[in-house]
Amino acid sequence: MALQTILFDFGGVLLRTEDHQPRRKLAAKFGLSEEELIYLVFGSPSALSASVGEISADQHWREVAAALGAPADQIPYLKEQFFAGDRLDEALLQVIRSYRKTHRVGLLSNAWDDLRPFLNHQLGILDLFDEVIISAEVGLMKPDRRIYELAAQKFNIPTEQALFIDDLLVNVQAAQEAGMKGIQFRFTEQTINDLHRLLEEA
Repeated sequence: MALQTILFDFGGVLLRTEDHQPRRKLAAKFGLSEEELIYLVFGSPSALSASVGEISADQHWREVAAALGAPADQIPYLKEQFFAGDRLDEALLQVIRSYRKTHRVGLLSNAWDDLRPFLNHQLGILDLFDEVIISAEVGLMKPDRRIYELAAQKFNIPTEQALFIDDLLVNVQAAQEAGMKGIQFRFTEQTINDLHRLLEEA
């Protein structure tokens, strides 16, 4: 069955932390390791609640600030420093632009309710995608099988006609169990080569 749709994860694939120094300095400022700070922002109970839309991203950041003992007016600084080392993968964006001539392209991300405006206004890449499926908006998170099925429904295709790319193996395996082809992102060149190969085989 021909692959009609390519689905990309966002954080860890299209946007990655390439410079860890700002995050390490921020963690040290509050007496934490970088890993502890990452857990607070991405793995804590409020982060998970925000990821399924139970609370807003703003509410989650208030929880982060409170846990750090920082006043609420420092939240913009916390966010700026935490994400200061993040970079878009321009090579993958070029691949998306190329494949949009022949395939439909979607974004499938475990993210908070501020991702869509961030893609649109800060990064200016929202229009690269035919559909954007964000966990906070749909109340489901990868690796829940239902979010992959929902993504296929958005494109009006069976899951077997979709290919999914994610940096986390558990998410790729769940997509494959739902019927999709899957690629685990390890580095840019490997991912592009795997993508070309799978699309040629399909």
